[in-house]
Amino acid sequence: MAIRYYCRHCGNSIGMLEEEEWLVSPKLGLDQLTDEEQQRMIHYGSDGDVHIRITCEYCEEALEKNPDLFAQDRWIH
Repeated sequence: MAIRYYCRHCGNSIGMLEEEEWLVSPKLGLDQLTDEEQQRMIHYGSDGDVHIRITCEYCEEALEKNPDLFAQDRWIH
């Protein structure tokens, strides 16, 4: 099992955690998310991996320059 991070806008892979102590660590902050945030951001793959959708730094910069993009969940296809 691994935790895989992807950008929710462009779909690019951001990184992956495979070390077992991180997979159950409160340091990740996933327990700090509301139920709604967890449903929107965390998905479980059929391979047992956890897929977390966040915003990469490139998309974050684009959102800062174009705030109207916030109205769309995914704006790069």
